[in-house]
Amino acid sequence: MPLLTNSPEKKTWLHVPANSDFPIQNIPFGVFLTRDDIITIGTRIGDYAIDLGALHQLGYFKGIPLTEDIFLQDTLNDFISDGKKTWRLVRNRISEIFDIKNEQLKNNESHKNIVLFTLDEIEMQLPVHIGDYTDFYSSKEHATNVGKMFRDPENALLPNWLHIPVGYHGRSSSIVPSNTPIRRPMGQTMPQGATQPVFGPSNAVDFELEMAFITTDANLLGEQISVAEAENYIFGMVLFNDWSARDIQKWEYVPLGPFLAKNFASSISPWIVTLDALEPFRVASPKQNPEPLPYLQQTGKRGFDINLEVSITPEGAAPTIVSKSNFKHMYWTMAQQLAHHTVNGCNVNSGDMMGSGTISGPTPDSYGSMLEITWGGTKPIVLSDGSSRTYIEDQDTVTFTGYCSKNGSRIGFGEVSTKLLPVNQNKKK
Repeated sequence: MPLLTNSPEKKTWLHVPANSDFPIQNIPFGVFLTRDDIITIGTRIGDYAIDLGALHQLGYFKGIPLTEDIFLQDTLNDFISDGKKTWRLVRNRISEIFDIKNEQLKNNESHKNIVLFTLDEIEMQLPVHIGDYTDFYSSKEHATNVGKMFRDPENALLPNWLHIPVGYHGRSSSIVPSNTPIRRPMGQTMPQGATQPVFGPSNAVDFELEMAFITTDANLLGEQISVAEAENYIFGMVLFNDWSARDIQKWEYVPLGPFLAKNFASSISPWIVTLDALEPFRVASPKQNPEPLPYLQQTGKRGFDINLEVSITPEGAAPTIVSKSNFKHMYWTMAQQLAHHTVNGCNVNSGDMMGSGTISGPTPDSYGSMLEITWGGTKPIVLSDGSSRTYIEDQDTVTFTGYCSKNGSRIGFGEVSTKLLPVNQNKKK
């Protein structure tokens, strides 16, 4: 089935600002609260949110096998379960409805008043119910930097890293959408030179520049997904800030990995950009040496050229860009991650989320965490207001943006923006 909406020549009758992340070629999916306090599934073109539930009720998806309530839900899980053929049919139909040559909705003022919202009339929600969340560790540059800081610099990568996409299972209940503030976490740390741990607020709260992909129902328990078929079960991608408390993490991660250092919060961008929309921006992924085992060997272009940027904004000050990176640097691809995740028969469900791991490039200005940017706190950075940072301070807002650009075409993710608030001292009784 052709990707009809990807043509760079396609235009819409809706106004789309220059350099918008959301031209008609994008058509992401999300969930929002409307001006009438109704939660609906929608999409976005330019600076308009579009109520897909209302469009469906008005008959605009006639001929596509959809249940009556598919877009009248508070998550995208059921729609994602319908599979790739349905996703593509719906995206193609949306592109037809809003094509500049199609006057069916354009000239129907009563219908437009029902289905179109300006962005100040909606409140974005978490787009899926995330049943399970896995975080990978797939940037060679990031893994090497961390290995140099905490282990033997001559053997920065552990022996398994070049053979498997290393990952761990995280906590899905604390994943929140953009613009949801989070609290500085409490936990145990082992101060430098101490002989006993202490309990208190983390002094090393850090962002992790990541992307994440959302899956559909992929396999039954005991079944494997091949690397060749894996992308058929990936609905789309979001920007992902996998917050970390480095001092807590340093004390607790041996022998079973991070726990309280990671489960206090993770933040995602609210619009899921489909792999279909990202298709024109494929690139070759980094050459893998040694060659992976046969079940991880892949052909074709499995990387995506996604420009990423991180800024820190102190309260009352202007933002400071602290990192510019790119998703194409990832050593292990999404297809390899999903194939490895299921090679033991682990079943993957609709709405499951897989984090890429911190995305770092080859140069200091492309590092994906404060841990690397300040090299473990030894090289503070100066922000726009003259203040310095080794890690994130209370009232700082961290913002990620991401977009693809090629031959004048641009597809973006919007942003994930999160303010860090002080420790919550109130204990629930």
